[in-house]
Amino acid sequence: MNIKVDEYLSKAKKWQQEFEKLRLILLDSQLTEEFKWGWPCYTFGESNIVLIHGFKAYCALLFFKGALLHDDHGLLVRQTENVQAGRQVRFTSLQEIGEKELFLKVLINEAIEVEKSGLKVDFKKSSALTFPEEFQQKLDENPALKTAFDALTPGRQRAYNLHFSEPKQSKTRQSRVEKWIQQILNGKGLDDR
Repeated sequence: MNIKVDEYLSKAKKWQQEFEKLRLILLDSQLTEEFKWGWPCYTFGESNIVLIHGFKAYCALLFFKGALLHDDHGLLVRQTENVQAGRQVRFTSLQEIGEKELFLKVLINEAIEVEKSGLKVDFKKSSALTFPEEFQQKLDENPALKTAFDALTPGRQRAYNLHFSEPKQSKTRQSRVEKWIQQILNGKGLDDR
């Protein structure tokens, strides 16, 4: 048990009982309890396996390599269309967690086996990304920017691409691209300082 998780759970206003139940299920596995990104996180070796997190309408277990797990019960949810690897199992009550407990234990054990086997999620390559015209133009004009962008991790590349693609108006997309050029040239992602 991790003291930071104890502190977090003692202060949780929403989903406290559900978090406690999920924690007990996870502690009954071979996983190590840690506290990452503001949530209880369970690891195997150095690898993140599953995270407990909560939202307004539900709480969930997020399996980092959930796309590789078998989902015979149809409970694994892709949080958004842009998520490639992670999958959630969502809950709205303590009773629902109890009803799914056996299935959860199977999923947790499978996630551990996936990690032990070294399986990797086949991520979409950055070349498969479709860049907004405003960003593509900057990449074509500035070889240093293209080199710096290509050197970023695939996750950082996707994050920039999503950020630049979101606005509906071209001038807003262009403004976003201009704002982040230096950050890209510095080899940093959107959230890096």
